Amino acid sequence: MALPKLLNEIRSCRLCAESLPEEPRPILQASATARVLVAGQAPGRRAHEARLPFRDVSGDRLRAWMGIDDATFYDAARIAIVPMGFCFPGTGRAGDLPPRPECASAWRDQLLAELPELRLTLVIGAYARAYHLPEERGSLTDTVRAWRKRGTQILALPHPSPRNLRWLRTNPWFEAEVIPVLRRRVRRALATP
Repeated sequence: MALPKLLNEIRSCRLCAESLPEEPRPILQASATARVLVAGQAPGRRAHEARLPFRDVSGDRLRAWMGIDDATFYDAARIAIVPMGFCFPGTGRAGDLPPRPECASAWRDQLLAELPELRLTLVIGAYARAYHLPEERGSLTDTVRAWRKRGTQILALPHPSPRNLRWLRTNPWFEAEVIPVLRRRVRRALATP
């Protein structure tokens, strides 16, 4: 299936409409020329309202980690943003609910097959880790710390949410060791002819 047709189908998807707190509004960006994949969880409330992925404090932090500006981040020809769930799943007691599982099973494999130019995948959150790094069953800290073992095409990151400030404070090696590598890999992936 051609990517534009697939994206239209995804954007009109209503598979989990009865399980969502609001009208489905699938949010993602992709192009067959994208070099970097941001594989996150699901859009938050602000992204849902703005109809733009990572349009919140988490996105600001993620872009800073990547060393890129808004224009680069939101350029679908360069960066694909494909969460595990495409719609805002609602809010629970401890933050947003998990992504609806229907999205990944219905669309993810098809969509990733249409992104042949990917050079770097950024894995953010437990659900994205389970899909992209299924053999790694350790803690978030173990998974992020194992970045040297995976080669240059995939990096697991903590979620850039303010809820993870404690994790960032107790793991200063992440900003000292991983962020410079992340920025180099993003630059390299985007510059690859």
